[in-house]
Amino acid sequence: MKAFFLSLVALALITSAVNLDAHGIWFAQRSGELALIFGEGSDDEATVHRLPGVRDLGAWDASGTKVATKLVPADRLLLVDVQQKPAVVACALDNGLWTVGPDNQEVNKGKSQVPGARSSGYYMKYAVRVLGDLKTPLGALAGQTLQLTPVTAALPKRIGETVKLRALYQGKPLAGAAVTADFVNEPSGMPLRTDKDGTVTLKVRNQGLNVISVVHEVKPDAGVDADKIQHRATLSFVLPLED
Repeated sequence: MKAFFLSLVALALITSAVNLDAHGIWFAQRSGELALIFGEGSDDEATVHRLPGVRDLGAWDASGTKVATKLVPADRLLLVDVQQKPAVVACALDNGLWTVGPDNQEVNKGKSQVPGARSSGYYMKYAVRVLGDLKTPLGALAGQTLQLTPVTAALPKRIGETVKLRALYQGKPLAGAAVTADFVNEPSGMPLRTDKDGTVTLKVRNQGLNVISVVHEVKPDAGVDADKIQHRATLSFVLPLED
């Protein structure tokens, strides 16, 4: 029994290490307020202590004109100021360096600082939320090194309808990127791949909140003490509940 228990603990530690790069950020409602969420699947964590890592928060109206917004700490959450009624909000999160040590524990250090390191990465997270109808298709947004954007201005209205998205990396179409259709409810689902034009077409999974994710990894820049730099971006929107 003791050996079985220790095996379960070891498995949990390995799983934790493997899931390190699976976390993302997205926007969702919490008690009637729009909040910035950090997590994986249905598991989300406190975000208020991550405020120093937030970059390039922005909001735009339906015509693409920038409007004022800010993040407001509230207990464990970061709430989004939407007083100007934006149609789009976006931000980035610099989640920094993380290294998996020989004990399969993650530490917030560079690879050279962890003897026997198994793997390491520098993790950047991005999120775009479409809150209302747009007058023109959403283009590349400032600060969104990796971005998922709808190809057309109009989003679907019903579950099961298709939506065509384009993955952009540094503002250019990204081919072969892995797209997860339902990042909250099925984060480990089989990903789809963008085509040569960076596009992918998928069915909308939920009559309610939809969070779609794309991930892209690149070799680290000189001076980055890690094996890789990983970018993960989400696009979120809500289909109204049917009567």
